[in-house]
Amino acid sequence: MKRIIIFLVMVVLGLEYSNAQQLPQFTQYMYNTIAINPAYAGSRDALSIVGLNRNQWAGFDGGPQTQTLSIHSPLRNEKIGLGLSLINDKTGYENFTYVYADFSYTLKIAEELNLSFGLKGGMTHYKLSDELYTDLKVGQDPYFNEKLNRWNENFGAGILIHSNRWYAGLSVPKMINHDLNNDTDYAALERVHYYAIGGYVFDLNENLKLKPSFMFKYTKGAPVSVDLTANLLFYEKFWLGGSYRFNGDQNALGALVDFQVSDQFRVGYTYEIPTGEIRPYTSGSHEILLMYEFRFLKRKQKSPRYF
Repeated sequence: MKRIIIFLVMVVLGLEYSNAQQLPQFTQYMYNTIAINPAYAGSRDALSIVGLNRNQWAGFDGGPQTQTLSIHSPLRNEKIGLGLSLINDKTGYENFTYVYADFSYTLKIAEELNLSFGLKGGMTHYKLSDELYTDLKVGQDPYFNEKLNRWNENFGAGILIHSNRWYAGLSVPKMINHDLNNDTDYAALERVHYYAIGGYVFDLNENLKLKPSFMFKYTKGAPVSVDLTANLLFYEKFWLGGSYRFNGDQNALGALVDFQVSDQFRVGYTYEIPTGEIRPYTSGSHEILLMYEFRFLKRKQKSPRYF
């Protein structure tokens, strides 16, 4: 009976949602690209460190909470880039931890055009939170501790074509469908995600630029997710824009602001309002991004960088 209760609570509080969103979603995907496409590693011609915190559906108990930290850089051989991505994602009573290394190899196919190939490999940890047992006021069940507290290996791949003004990419960050509930009667499958991303920078005048971008995500058994974003860049320092996400009944409207504090340091913030059935139960979603880049690498750097 205890196992049945735990299983039902998992379903009610988000198992279906997490299966549709095994990889967490970001509104500022254009600045956290390495999380979904390993071909991005080293593309900024600097040692780049990006931290992101997302509080989705603030005020909704059990809403997704996500923190990411990534670091990537080109090597002395400018064709090779290396990176490391750490992601902590919690939805309801479920916790996912991702630890992945990234490798990219870049070919110059034209004077201002590069083609990058990337590989991603690492481990995903899946665990039921101890809060589940506390809230149910029952002791921990060794059966579920054994089956639902585990590390699984995975790997992915991506391709990215980019210049100073535009980019487009395809990627599959995780290629293996693991059964997180292995050897039990209940299915809790990881899903393979397919991503397509792209963006372009237009000059409106000397001090104003427009950058539309998109992210397309397909997952078997879940609605297709499409993020459409448009940003205005003022004086190469200040980004202001909006976004809309089409994702079944979890659509969301967002506003973005980014400030290039210095050549090395950047701060970004996004506020989203869901437009679906969850709207009355949350004040919205908040996302904060911090980026710092070490410009000591002795190579010609692309200046400025728009993605």
